Amino acid sequence: MDDRHLLQTAAGYAAEYLETLPSRSVVPTQAALDGLRVIDRPLPDNPTEPLAVLTELHRVASPATTASAGGRYFGFVIGGTLPVTLAANWLASAWDQDANLVVLGPGVAAYEQVAMRWLLEALHLPSDCAAGFVTGATMANFTGLAAARHALLERAGWDVEADGLFGAPPLTVVVGDEVHISVVKALGLVGLGRNRVVRVPTDAQGRMRAERLPPLDGRTIVCVQVGNVNTGACDPVRDVCRIAHAAGAWVHVDGAFGLWAAAAPARAPLVDGGAEADSWALDAH
Repeated sequence: MDDRHLLQTAAGYAAEYLETLPSRSVVPTQAALDGLRVIDRPLPDNPTEPLAVLTELHRVASPATTASAGGRYFGFVIGGTLPVTLAANWLASAWDQDANLVVLGPGVAAYEQVAMRWLLEALHLPSDCAAGFVTGATMANFTGLAAARHALLERAGWDVEADGLFGAPPLTVVVGDEVHISVVKALGLVGLGRNRVVRVPTDAQGRMRAERLPPLDGRTIVCVQVGNVNTGACDPVRDVCRIAHAAGAWVHVDGAFGLWAAAAPARAPLVDGGAEADSWALDAH
């Protein structure tokens, strides 16, 4: 089988899968889950014929998927892929670019740079911000908190990349009582600790109460939340930034769930003051 026919077969299977979404169960049936047992077999001695691989994927794996791409899925916070983005993703996979360096994927790098600039414009964030695309909210929070850690320790005369955290000046992390677990996980990964945080009381909607902030200084990172995952409420970012920056503290915004409101004129007041922070995390919810 030539490559073109193989790709056309895959596209046909994909189209067939998408066409069944309006009528199939959102959750896989028990029979579909039981059918996965056939793939648990010994490592084969020889390669499997390519068409057979595709056919098995479509026959066995497709029924065992959760129909999150369909219009009847409301679990967690997962959006369905638009047809054009799916098609573009297929094309990008065909390019097979290593976008780690510009020289390895100049076209991809150019699109990435423009997309990041557009993102800053859409969210009304400072145009001179550095930006990057990562795997999700946990790594976005990790990246922002790593930047905060670097900046605050550099101000204290400590090179954390060269000398590590052993013996470094201590940093204080302040979070709201309803901080999302992705921030807590990121704090553990970045070496600031999941338990070494100061929690600030929140109101009935889960918003941090700015008047209850503890004493802050130039070695403090304040993590605010824009879009509580349960209520959608946003911390008073402008008030927190005013208090934190007066003390020399860094403000990180976990905007995974709600920062997109900045792009909608009718909703932008909900995230008022967000651009005054020092780092931001965003997810494609």
